[in-house]
Amino acid sequence: MGGIVINASDETRRTLIRRLLGAGINWIDTAESYGQGASEEALGWLLAELPEGERPYVSTKFRLDTARLDDIPGQIERSLAGSLERLGMARVDLYQLHNVLGQDGFDISHVLGAGGVCDSLDKLRAQGMFDHVGFTALGDAGQCKELIASGRVASAQVYYSLLNPSAGRLVGADWPTSDFENLIDTCREHGVAVMNIRIFAGGALAAPQPHGREAQITRNADVALEHARAESLLAALPEGQGSRAQAALRFGLAHPGVSGVVLGLAELSHLEEALEAAAMGPMGDDVIASLKPIWDRGLAD
Repeated sequence: MGGIVINASDETRRTLIRRLLGAGINWIDTAESYGQGASEEALGWLLAELPEGERPYVSTKFRLDTARLDDIPGQIERSLAGSLERLGMARVDLYQLHNVLGQDGFDISHVLGAGGVCDSLDKLRAQGMFDHVGFTALGDAGQCKELIASGRVASAQVYYSLLNPSAGRLVGADWPTSDFENLIDTCREHGVAVMNIRIFAGGALAAPQPHGREAQITRNADVALEHARAESLLAALPEGQGSRAQAALRFGLAHPGVSGVVLGLAELSHLEEALEAAAMGPMGDDVIASLKPIWDRGLAD
């Protein structure tokens, strides 16, 4: 999603794969929508160059056309076949629903109802096409919690960051953007793995200037406003947290309910910066506690 897998030279992409595997990263997440399939295609030939025993786990995602919800099984089967063909794989480790719950006429009934998403995925999984089912936990938080509690999914991609920690702590009724209602605790309660997404809040926490490829997916969070919020919050951090991107990453690593942080990289130096952040260790509890007054004020100055 950061662009390096799609846009970099072949040698840079090969260097990326070697470096991340050498550093102990063992999971790559993609989606059919990333570059309209270009991400999956690039990963297909990159990973095919590796010895079979050195290949990382791979997950990908599908998004249903909500104008054709009368054919959920067919849509999923075609999406999976396309992803596997682009990846050059017979199976993936994790296959994930990418639609937002409670948006565009798509809701939990289409996921848990008879003949819906979960029933369709169970049939495909029984054919050995993937091992686990997951989803992106965006949209209506109550519906996300219902799916997490259903026992039908193994993982959830959860939006959690310094700018929006509501998936990991309770926030007030006047919270100015999307409230994810402590989803991480719900995942922990039901044994669902948390893949922490949007750790850089679309880039606002990683760099002071917009990169031009922002895709804002939360309420009341346009690019300019998110950058203004980020500058205010980052200014409140004590020294010694690393770069702004490292501070953001270390915040995600500090939550005991987070299974892993999903990063988008634009260049090789971003991987090195992330690895250095991991080596620094999670952000301290005292530092996180110092940010509570800012969150309690609803991110206001």
